[in-house]
Amino acid sequence: MRLSGKRIAVLVASGVEDLEYYVPYMRLQEEGAEVLGTGLSLDPVTGKNGLEIKPDVTIETLNSSELDALVVPGGWAPDKLRRYKAVTDLVKEMDTAGKVIGIICHGGLVPISAGIMEGRRATGSLGIKDDLVNAGATWVDEPAFREGNLVWGRVVADIPDFCRELVAALVEG
Repeated sequence: MRLSGKRIAVLVASGVEDLEYYVPYMRLQEEGAEVLGTGLSLDPVTGKNGLEIKPDVTIETLNSSELDALVVPGGWAPDKLRRYKAVTDLVKEMDTAGKVIGIICHGGLVPISAGIMEGRRATGSLGIKDDLVNAGATWVDEPAFREGNLVWGRVVADIPDFCRELVAALVEG
């Protein structure tokens, strides 16, 4: 239970990549963290592969000072989430505080819209490579790595590497 006492929010919206949501969510729980599925509302959403997810809390009710980390799964959800000021403000606040932000696949769209990518290394789905580069990031084609407080994962197949980096960053943090 290396993450006992840690409170972590995992963002969710319709079209989230189901595995990129559930696997880190459960892996963090396995380590003893309190993990909160965090949506735009409390209404259930359907993942990209058809699984239903019921958020535990809404983004508006979160306070970055009460969180140890934030996870941004991919799929189609990040393109929806990035449109909300509450989401981009939360990402900026977490980043400014140096708190861990885990980002996988298309999840990189959210920190792009939060304006925190300039001068940082990043990875994700090839579908957002140009977006990351245009936001000032340096593209890295690796399964998973840490760049300061950001933990990056490339795609679904890299979830085990992503989870290892995410847990290690939280244990060390």
